Amino acid sequence: MARKTDFIYLSEADTIKAGVLDAKKCVDNAEEVFKLLSAGDYLMGGANHNSHGLGIVFPKETPFPNMPVAGPDRRFVAMPAYLGGRFDVCGQKWYGSNAANPSKGLPRSVLMVTLNDKDTGEPLAYMSANLLSAARTGAVPGVAARHLARKDSKVCAVLGCGPINKSCFRSIASQMPALETVFCYDLFEDKAAAFASWAEKECGIKGVAVVDLEQAVKPADVVTVAASRLKPLVLKDEWIKEGATVLVTGPVQFDDSYWLSTKIIYDNIRLHETYVQEAVESGDRKAGYAAVIGGPIYTLIDEGKLPPLKESTSMGDVILGRREGRTSDSERITFIACGMATFDVGLGYELWDTAVKNGIGTKLLLWDEPYQMKE
Repeated sequence: MARKTDFIYLSEADTIKAGVLDAKKCVDNAEEVFKLLSAGDYLMGGANHNSHGLGIVFPKETPFPNMPVAGPDRRFVAMPAYLGGRFDVCGQKWYGSNAANPSKGLPRSVLMVTLNDKDTGEPLAYMSANLLSAARTGAVPGVAARHLARKDSKVCAVLGCGPINKSCFRSIASQMPALETVFCYDLFEDKAAAFASWAEKECGIKGVAVVDLEQAVKPADVVTVAASRLKPLVLKDEWIKEGATVLVTGPVQFDDSYWLSTKIIYDNIRLHETYVQEAVESGDRKAGYAAVIGGPIYTLIDEGKLPPLKESTSMGDVILGRREGRTSDSERITFIACGMATFDVGLGYELWDTAVKNGIGTKLLLWDEPYQMKE
């Protein structure tokens, strides 16, 4: 018997009503996803079920006049996932990115998330995902701060003052009750100043804009890195204080001595193993590593200077008590996050569920009955 199918559309304003800017809600959601990752109750793309996604990368030249050509941060990416547990749903984040977008009055990336019934494939929701993606990206280091940072942390350094680190800091601050000061560093001084002003207004934390990277990092108990991929930050071992927690959400380079003396915890080991596998299969391991946040660590693993990934620790295992997180106030801990579609699906589900319960969004009709079922 044919049946009617409809779904919910959520605009950006709708996602705000549904709680996308509620930092604690997003951190709690991400923590739940981490547990499912460690349990293995999820699937992503690729034969190994852990591929970050499939992207369209444009050529440098083309004989076709309408075909886009390569440009800074210009691509389209599809990131599908199934997430189990109470979510039990399939979904996908789809986005197009172009560094030239701000000159057109647009964010660098424009993102959407779709949720689908795992059995029938029917759409459940289609929603604006720029804030969603930023919120889940920020919630991930928020979970790490909850479980790894010293509870008496008073100073945070924000390296990269764009919208992603704004979301990261919002989540981190929600987990750091003793936080008093945030040092804000960016290549553009006006962005650092704007971030410092925002931190004081929204989070009640004293914001200090700095133009010197060392000045920002040295006093920090917690460092959040989410700077541009176009110019990775370069940090020195001696700048990171005893007991500090470094939360890496964007490219960063350290002295080898730092990587060899910090406890490294990953968002999900299986994802990083897939990055290495894909780099090997590409035939240019070095180039493959350069494209991902964990690249410098993978190189040290290949050189036998760090233990292999399979012997390393995932965040979910720390949450579940299977592996150790922080064991002393003096150790330095570094958390590495590369991003997974499971978090987009998990937070997308949370927003959809809230929207349905509270009458938020617009109901759209797919069909009253499928035309093909009439034939």
